[in-house]
Amino acid sequence: MIVAVAANLAIAIAKIVAGLLTGSASMWAEAAHSVADTGNEVLLLIGLKKSRKEPDAKHPFGYGQERYFWTFLAALGIFLVGGVLSIGEGIRSLLAPEPVESLWVGVGVLLVAAVFESYSWYTAHKQLRQEARERDRSMRHHLRHASDPSATTVFLEDTAALIGLAVALAALVLHATTGWAGWDAVGSMTIGLLLIVVAFLLARRSKGLLLDESAPEDVLDPIRERVRDEEWVATIKDLHGVWVGPSQLLVNLWLTPKDEVDLVGRVTRLRRALLEDDNVTQVTVTLE
Repeated sequence: MIVAVAANLAIAIAKIVAGLLTGSASMWAEAAHSVADTGNEVLLLIGLKKSRKEPDAKHPFGYGQERYFWTFLAALGIFLVGGVLSIGEGIRSLLAPEPVESLWVGVGVLLVAAVFESYSWYTAHKQLRQEARERDRSMRHHLRHASDPSATTVFLEDTAALIGLAVALAALVLHATTGWAGWDAVGSMTIGLLLIVVAFLLARRSKGLLLDESAPEDVLDPIRERVRDEEWVATIKDLHGVWVGPSQLLVNLWLTPKDEVDLVGRVTRLRRALLEDDNVTQVTVTLE
């Protein structure tokens, strides 16, 4: 992650220099995008560090949700630094157009940035595919329901970055060949709208996790089946599971027993069995 921050910072500086040399609005939009990405990865690093703190009296379920909070801040950063500034730069370019200079400097910076972003995208995509395969999910389903938003954030940011680079390159070349600054302005605003969409998707996911959104059925079904296998359980009246951190599930069970023989021992053994799952961090059982 630290290497990714350094690489994004270097790319951002290169784009800022290219923006100064070319006067391209799309290049400035890409510079704002890279600055936002750099800041966001710093926020993700902070969230990762804070979420690893051990549970204490103040936070008995741990600090896993720190990662959700810092991911939400990263989404706000994409919206404000990336999206709004890019659209503003596009509007400025329409009102006060400038000719493109040092075209090949801009093209070179965009192509080099595309190489780095492609590698980062491939790494994030590979990680997400592996996680989805382990949980027998499609990529789309896993992106919507993953308990750890960090990899999803990097993947969506890199996807937006690659699309943005293609848009910026096309806008820069069209501006230079046609002489119409509107191409640059349209490219800048397109990049801004793209970043706002990504920010909305990330903020919505982080909000759901912060508000104790229920875990999906493909996570709860194996727990439900495990409880049904218990001979002493008559019915499962209710089963709730919420994420209190990445791969940290809080499970609440309401059960009706068949009899009252050794209920304390049976419940204790059931809790121990469920806690053997790496995704389950706490289990409460209520008998009715």
